[in-house]
Amino acid sequence: MKNKIITISDVRSNPKVIKLIEGANEVLRAMGYTEHSQRHIKIVSSITKYVLENLGVSEREVELGQIAGYLHDIGNSVNRVHHPSTGGAMAFQILTEMGMPIEEIIPIIGAIGNHEQTVGEPVSAISAALILADKSDVHYSRVQNPIMETFDVHDRVNYAAQKSRLIMDNTRKTVELQIEIDSTYASVMEYFEIFMSRMIMCRKSANFIGYKFSLYINGTYLE
Repeated sequence: MKNKIITISDVRSNPKVIKLIEGANEVLRAMGYTEHSQRHIKIVSSITKYVLENLGVSEREVELGQIAGYLHDIGNSVNRVHHPSTGGAMAFQILTEMGMPIEEIIPIIGAIGNHEQTVGEPVSAISAALILADKSDVHYSRVQNPIMETFDVHDRVNYAAQKSRLIMDNTRKTVELQIEIDSTYASVMEYFEIFMSRMIMCRKSANFIGYKFSLYINGTYLE
């Protein structure tokens, strides 16, 4: 197939991508995980774009980052374990079928394959932006368990997160994650118990692109 300029709109409208995203969220819902549907991937894709635009990379690199953000969790349709590697392989197949040149596919699958804190590291600007975007999406709307009495700690912490926002300051060279936690449902300490490894990965990602990461949670800065 002749190489084509594949856009984020092309990826969003791809029938296989749509079904894989739906399937991935159903697998995670059955396993008791938080939402990983269209809502999450659209937010991650948008924040990835925001980070890359602030870095001043080319428009095409920004779009490749958006595509990586949109496809980053499709591997969950197979299993949560190793979903970054599985997702990278699946994205390679889909984007190849769509006609994207290999030199554009490589940074996308590299970012997808390295977005999880248990197995990944920031390996490029796109990868770092995707990690920051993915780990900053903490919000009560992500809880899929309808029975509050059966919430586990992940449900409670996400449910307690009333607001979350990632802010880049190009003058100070900082990336700041602002979170507002309702302590009625979970404590700030519980947030750190389950998200510490994610925050460490955010710090590594910010450092990779030459920025300093800080967390602003319930009125307190943590750096």
